[in-house]
Amino acid sequence: MKDFLHVVASPRGDESFSVRVGRRFLQSLPGVAVETLDLFRADLPPFDAPYAAAKYAVLGGATPADDAQRAWKRVIELADHFKSFDGYVFSAGMWNFGIPYRLKHYLDLVVQPGLTFSYSPQKGYQGLVTGKPAVLALARGADYSPGSGAEAMDMQRPYLEAILRFIGFADIRTIVVQPTLGDERALDAALTEADRIAREFR
Repeated sequence: MKDFLHVVASPRGDESFSVRVGRRFLQSLPGVAVETLDLFRADLPPFDAPYAAAKYAVLGGATPADDAQRAWKRVIELADHFKSFDGYVFSAGMWNFGIPYRLKHYLDLVVQPGLTFSYSPQKGYQGLVTGKPAVLALARGADYSPGSGAEAMDMQRPYLEAILRFIGFADIRTIVVQPTLGDERALDAALTEADRIAREFR
């Protein structure tokens, strides 16, 4: 049995289209155990001065000390928890053309040197979370697809796909629900797409 992490970045619960699509994919996927991480309920530490000091110490090849060391221990715990899964589903709506702040907060905590990526002058940046699939269930009120005239405003999908590739993901499947305002057909189409992608995993 494989373990999947469902990262929920919506405060709307069952009313969230992105959450419903993410759940549909996981329900259609046989032989998996699912842990849900609700970012609007999770206790995420602020990425303040000790955390920043720890990150720059690690980037410089040093060991964090004192407050920075204690902060880095929490970062390690979060990153190790994230890396412990076999696959991932991210459910997120578009907020002001980007991602919800709680999802950005979480990513800022787990995308860290030596934990989810490495750097060297010889090889540059390399992702450390490899060989695992990720499914993005993304919802938007309007249509931001290519040719819509609004595609340049989409900073949700490009950012999430880019940051996941940065830390090593190569298999990223994206399901987009759009437009969600006043059109149930968009949800139906996304649920059908979730079923199709789940079948490909079997």
